[in-house]
Amino acid sequence: MGNLAAGRVNVVLAPGFMLDRDLWTDAQHGLQGIGDLTYADFSRDGSIEAMSGRLLDDAPERFVLIGFSMGGYVAREAARRAPRRVLALVLIATSSREDSDIQAQRMAAVARAPNLSKFTGLSRRSIASSLAADHADEATIARIRAMGDRLGGEVFQRQSNLVRYSDTECLADISCPTLVIAAAEDRLRSLAEAQELQEGIRQSTLITIAGSGHMIPMEAPESMVDAIAAWLGSLPGASP
Repeated sequence: MGNLAAGRVNVVLAPGFMLDRDLWTDAQHGLQGIGDLTYADFSRDGSIEAMSGRLLDDAPERFVLIGFSMGGYVAREAARRAPRRVLALVLIATSSREDSDIQAQRMAAVARAPNLSKFTGLSRRSIASSLAADHADEATIARIRAMGDRLGGEVFQRQSNLVRYSDTECLADISCPTLVIAAAEDRLRSLAEAQELQEGIRQSTLITIAGSGHMIPMEAPESMVDAIAAWLGSLPGASP
């Protein structure tokens, strides 16, 4: 296993900000058809570099790496650090841009909150903004909020204080085949950001999923899995 030519690979899943493995629940069955799953844990580290180091420590020897949103930054760092281990890279609803000034100021203010015991979870408004209007139902919002609640105040502070620097200048250093997946109704990450990734990574393909907001693994799991499976199957060395 861990070889595209074998037709089945190890798959490492890297979540986004204040999300846990439930992010992938709706896509899990389809992803298991591709290979054995490992779920990256970003709850204990406070930098992209530390997160990528832990991901590589916990990952199989060779694997396909799928990174969502914040996890896309971590995934790219891991792919650059261990190019012989990462067989292929999938970047979902992410960007190579640094945090904007406004975003950085807001996150820093949240991170300075003095009493973590009073962490009340992610706001309904912020969660709803991550979803397409048709998917912003109470059950989905509650699931996303529950992930944040499980991670808790200390993780919220740590991840809020995390700085995402631009790695646009380093995109050309990624040597593995890469699939960039964007969502047509994503209000957090623009199509222009996805195009920048595709233009910067040499062996890359961009697809856009219609009808989905930022939370593609929950809003359009079947379309996402179908796109990943078809793309992996098209790569040189993949089994027919």
